[in-house]
Amino acid sequence: MNRFSATPEVPVVLTFAGNDPSGGAGLQADIEALASHGCHAAPVVTCLTVQDTRTVRNRVPLDGLLVAEQARAVLEDAPVAAFKLGLLGSVDVVEHVHAVLVDYPDLPVVLDPVLASGDGTPLADEDTLAAIESLLLEHVTVLTPNSHEARLLSPEADTLDACAMSLLERGCEFVLVTGTHEPTPHVENRLYGNHRLLEVFTWERLPDHYHGSGCTLAASIAGLLAQGLEPFTAIHEAQEYTWETLHHAYRAGMGQLLPNRLFWARVESD
Repeated sequence: MNRFSATPEVPVVLTFAGNDPSGGAGLQADIEALASHGCHAAPVVTCLTVQDTRTVRNRVPLDGLLVAEQARAVLEDAPVAAFKLGLLGSVDVVEHVHAVLVDYPDLPVVLDPVLASGDGTPLADEDTLAAIESLLLEHVTVLTPNSHEARLLSPEADTLDACAMSLLERGCEFVLVTGTHEPTPHVENRLYGNHRLLEVFTWERLPDHYHGSGCTLAASIAGLLAQGLEPFTAIHEAQEYTWETLHHAYRAGMGQLLPNRLFWARVESD
């Protein structure tokens, strides 16, 4: 258990995610987003990937024990204020992450269920998906699936509302289903909790495709929770920040644009 009673001036957020050598998603995205919210990121590598801004070419999950050892080394040293979970990559990793969460039940958990890359490349097989459902959902404070991921996690449901209700019933406190993949004029992100739809957030639909937007949103929520915000406020402010990162996105490679998570550092000079 966490031995520290005082919240540090710079909250520590422990993030489990994959390493993306393009720097657009995964741990790099988490680090930049968390820093933007005044937090210190403690990055735990779950998976090595071979990818660029266009596609994921290969992925190699780490040994689950090694993942857990990384996390426990930090947890025994620093007053971690929140967990953020991204790409996990294997049943073994999911099981060991679950064991860590069980030992720290009072810390908020934000789960971005990374099940496929931006171009649709699958990143979780059926067994890993089942392990996420059975072991992790009951520990989640905020789940942030896109509409495709919500349907994969609740294949028995016939609507997105039903998907979200199913995820709440399995233990998630809040479910934010993002709507970028839906054919609507504006992006509608739907927040569920307390067995009902709580809010529909409407955002201007931007014209491009982005690499790392889901990581940015989930890490932002975790960082704001670590700062002491209550979940509804954290979820709203994280969406505002994420939209701005996409509005200021830039091209680093030949594929998707990258969210400019440090847009605030240049906005005055611009």
